[in-house]
Amino acid sequence: MIKLETRRFSPSGKIDNLVLLLGGAVIVIGILAWSLSSLDKTVSTNEGKQLMVFCAAGIRPVAEDIKQQYKEEYGVEVQLQFGGSNTLLSQIETSDSGDLFLSADEIYITQGQEKGLVQEDLPLATMKPILLVAGGNPKEIQSVEDLIQKDLVIAIGNPEQAAVGRKTEKLFSESGHWEKIEQKIRQKGVMKATVPEVANDVKIGSADVGIVWDITALNYPDLELVELPELDAGTAQVKIGVLKSAHNPTAALRFARYVAARDRGLATFEKRGFHTIEDGDIWEDHPELNFYCGSVNRRAVEEAIKQFEKREGVTVNTRYDGCGILVGQMRTILDQNQGTGFPDTYMACDRYYLEQVNDLFQEDVDVSSTDVVIVVPKGNPRQIESLHDLTREGMKVAVGQPDQCTIGVLSRQILDAKGLTDEILPNVVQQTTSSALLVPLVLSGSVDAVLAYRTDTKAEIDKIEVIPLDLPESKATQPFSIAKSSNKKYLARRLYKAVANSQQAFETAGFHWLLNNTGEKQ
Repeated sequence: MIKLETRRFSPSGKIDNLVLLLGGAVIVIGILAWSLSSLDKTVSTNEGKQLMVFCAAGIRPVAEDIKQQYKEEYGVEVQLQFGGSNTLLSQIETSDSGDLFLSADEIYITQGQEKGLVQEDLPLATMKPILLVAGGNPKEIQSVEDLIQKDLVIAIGNPEQAAVGRKTEKLFSESGHWEKIEQKIRQKGVMKATVPEVANDVKIGSADVGIVWDITALNYPDLELVELPELDAGTAQVKIGVLKSAHNPTAALRFARYVAARDRGLATFEKRGFHTIEDGDIWEDHPELNFYCGSVNRRAVEEAIKQFEKREGVTVNTRYDGCGILVGQMRTILDQNQGTGFPDTYMACDRYYLEQVNDLFQEDVDVSSTDVVIVVPKGNPRQIESLHDLTREGMKVAVGQPDQCTIGVLSRQILDAKGLTDEILPNVVQQTTSSALLVPLVLSGSVDAVLAYRTDTKAEIDKIEVIPLDLPESKATQPFSIAKSSNKKYLARRLYKAVANSQQAFETAGFHWLLNNTGEKQ
């Protein structure tokens, strides 16, 4: 007889089961979290290893060359989708997808930017339209009048689809020939969606003449090209733009920089017969820009620089200091022929210290302005109302050192203009190397007053009083410029655009904004 053992339910057993259940759940959650993390990393990696480029059909040969070079060098798969530039722009707008747009004419990049589809753009090369005819030019086509008067089948790119067609319409409209040529094409001719289709029609003999890019003609050695003055009047600039829809903008920008580098993509464009841009950037996997920046600008540009570094995948070595010190460092680098370290870009506190090295920089633009004011402790205990009050006996004043910072130069110019230099200088107890060091002297009680930038007062406005001067000499203008010696000028120009898009940061810091919406001086 089998004796059955009766087991009673134990509260502790319930707890043990609960512990096991919770422990299992924790393990499952951990595995799930690890899987999701791995998936995220895989997706992130894949985003950097695969790029989608909408590419104008007329640029296909060089684009395929660069695609292969980039894959061999970095293992990144670049997918190319070809079509007429305008057709591609419509596809980009409709699909809201893709990473880059390689356009045969900058007008489509501009339109993409106006529609919010394209962000950064990098110029690459230029092309111009020409006539393509059969070898030996059997129809003896030499002029625009021949196109109109002779019995010809003309092939052109459709102006609504292809960049070459739009350029053809524009140039012949300007010369007064478009109406007759269009009429003839509609009667006995053809409009094609892409420039290679136009060239192929001439090659197979279904068209007597086609209007194509000069670069396209180089791919058809058996055919002959004819240049017309009316078409010579206009060139198209090939550009690559980074799309707003790019999943990994940094990877997209990296490829764009590769395409636009003088020793990478541009060299390939040249081999294919393109007229490339001058002074293209050299290629660096992770470029570094040296940026000399006057101290007064720091609060306004700091965040823009951080965002620029993150998006571009670059490093900006920013040195903030008094502009006299910065200019002195530039001269030391040049005098010692150091070869490295010279700034690619320079943003001065005022034009005075840009003019000291103006022969070394280019493309300077006035970004903002501020003014010099008198700063005193809260409550103005010494009852200072004007510059004349700083001449009183026992007054303790601090100013910038003219040889080291712009605020020092401007302060001296202000005192000279008012004829007060000799009277106030005996009361100057301290001269600083930077504008940023002046207001703290008021806060610490070391001096009764300082001459400082209005922008330097913003952070401590509840602890100080500001006395305006309202003098022409008290205005300081902050210019941004690019070094003539820089081998990364296009990257530097994009840094300028990042600064030019920082109006709110400048105004929050107390600057007066001088640029319009296009980054040009108002």
